[in-house]
Amino acid sequence: MDKYQQSQKNQLFKTDTHDPYRSQRFEGSAICPQCDSVYHAGNWTWKSPENTVIHDAQTVTCPACRRIDDNMPAGTLTLSGSFLLNHRNEIINLIENTEKKEKADHALERIIKMTDSGDDLIVTTTGIHLASRLGHALEAAYNGDSDYQYGDDEYVLTVSWKRDE
Repeated sequence: MDKYQQSQKNQLFKTDTHDPYRSQRFEGSAICPQCDSVYHAGNWTWKSPENTVIHDAQTVTCPACRRIDDNMPAGTLTLSGSFLLNHRNEIINLIENTEKKEKADHALERIIKMTDSGDDLIVTTTGIHLASRLGHALEAAYNGDSDYQYGDDEYVLTVSWKRDE
């Protein structure tokens, strides 16, 4: 087998990344006691389907609440640069509004916390999709340079966004 065939084979049979917080499938419905999201037919949502019997549902902590409790983010967004220092409130509003839109459609995509580390702002999320969407929202609104690093064997995304004046 030549090098080309070997490289194609490696791409073809790449293993899936492992997410220890991925919820196991189970029969029936469930409600998260912390956030009131509803599990039905393999998905966590905010609204229960019309024919779902909620009073018989079991209580199961959703993967997002488990990540928040354990402080184990799937996505980390690091913002830096002089532009951040001068436009901090606008950027935080953009981040919060983007989270509201994403969370309305996807119950498991939430911000865990926003922390300051020197001049940087670090935003941790429960899912990689929210971290990616935040990075793209910052690029669309304020330009800057973004770098997206996906974990090789973990369900993790690290996004770095930087803009100097």
